[in-house]
Amino acid sequence: MSIPRLKSYLSIFATVLVLGQAVAAQAVELPDFTQLVEQASPAVVNISTTQKLPERRISNEQMPDLEGLPPMLREFFERGMPQQPRSPRGDRQREAQSLGSGFIISPDGYILTNNHVIADADEILVRLADRSELKAKLVGTDPRSDVALLKIEGKDLPVLKLGKSQDLKAGQWVVAIGSPFGFDHTVTQGIVSAIGRSLPNENYVPFIQTDVPINPGNSGGPLFNLAGEVVGINSQIYTRSGGFMGVSFAIPIDVAMDVSNQLKSGGKVSRGWLGVVIQEVNKDLAESFGLEKPAGALVAQIQDDGPAAKGGLQVGDVILSMNGQPIVMSADLPHLVGALKAGSKADLEVIREGKRKNVELTVGAIPEEGKELEALPKSSVERSSNRLGVSVVELTEEQKKTLDLKGGVVIKEVQDGPAALIGLQPGDVITHLNNQAIGSAKEFTEIAKALPKNRSVSMRVLRQGRASFITFKLAE
Repeated sequence: MSIPRLKSYLSIFATVLVLGQAVAAQAVELPDFTQLVEQASPAVVNISTTQKLPERRISNEQMPDLEGLPPMLREFFERGMPQQPRSPRGDRQREAQSLGSGFIISPDGYILTNNHVIADADEILVRLADRSELKAKLVGTDPRSDVALLKIEGKDLPVLKLGKSQDLKAGQWVVAIGSPFGFDHTVTQGIVSAIGRSLPNENYVPFIQTDVPINPGNSGGPLFNLAGEVVGINSQIYTRSGGFMGVSFAIPIDVAMDVSNQLKSGGKVSRGWLGVVIQEVNKDLAESFGLEKPAGALVAQIQDDGPAAKGGLQVGDVILSMNGQPIVMSADLPHLVGALKAGSKADLEVIREGKRKNVELTVGAIPEEGKELEALPKSSVERSSNRLGVSVVELTEEQKKTLDLKGGVVIKEVQDGPAALIGLQPGDVITHLNNQAIGSAKEFTEIAKALPKNRSVSMRVLRQGRASFITFKLAE
């Protein structure tokens, strides 16, 4: 063999060896979930529910006409038609079924799952790993956190180890076990994408975001860390197609166990409550309130006689921290407040009129139903125009009493101009402009005349009982 050819073979061999070592190193780095799955699967259960829907009589129009068909075809279609149970009256009774997952947290049969898995169920069946099925009793449910606690009869049942979701970090490996589409004990894996996520209408749960594949039937199943400890309950996915798209959310096990313990002891969940409506502080709002950077929770509305009102919090305050915990995003505040018990003290650091100050108040218990603000009655007060392109009138005493306001003006007409561009509408109530409270239509007009140019200006608007701050800039 020639020397050049020998060198070529040696070069190829060296390359293959290096690639082989790289593949081997990569294989060593990737986690093996085999032991985790073997140990955890027996405590993961399949949950099916049945809901009896209102009875209705099926009209003849809903039934296909099979008369006149050959006997063979008629028999074929009759076999394919759903056979529904009949009530004693002859009406057909309909049933709706749902499927989900859950996991056992105590040897005597307590099970955690999602509230939406068992919501409105008339019967809940739990299928264990050995394929046995047991009827479950609903101990309690908490729609706000989407957690439900079930109980089955049993002893020495397999249980899962519980971890601490607060120790999770983005980038860590996690594993889900559940029953997507009814396929029991399906295992999927991924990483933690983010922690402390807030979702619309989910104010009390700092969700764990992962890229673990989650599909219908996975809801209520456990999310594990590599130590085999449950760190979350798989709850939701973000999707535009209806299927998994790489973004799934889990309820932290710390939150779920707090809810579970309260449901077990008292049948309901108590959360802290301030009685405020807050909003995000964006760049323009931060500029208008004199903040160095966008951060905190802006108080847009305060409920009368609520904890915040009694504690001296004011509309327009920007809450920067609570009990030493920084409020970076406005959604951080409900998580912190909700974790407190009624009667706890809350020390708030706020920005008020450009200055930092501390407000200490006592947290209340969240009410069962919120107090709705009534619609505005009509007014016939003289109109006042201004440079914003709106016609406003003063609030009547009846309106002030209804809305619990000391001042403000209501928009009667919106012309072309800045007001139209920022989306103001007739019926909107303006209570603050450029961080100044509005006492009358005349006062509103005077403040509007003195507004600065080319700088973010804030305005507090009340629409259908809900308040928010908006910002705009005047070019001229």
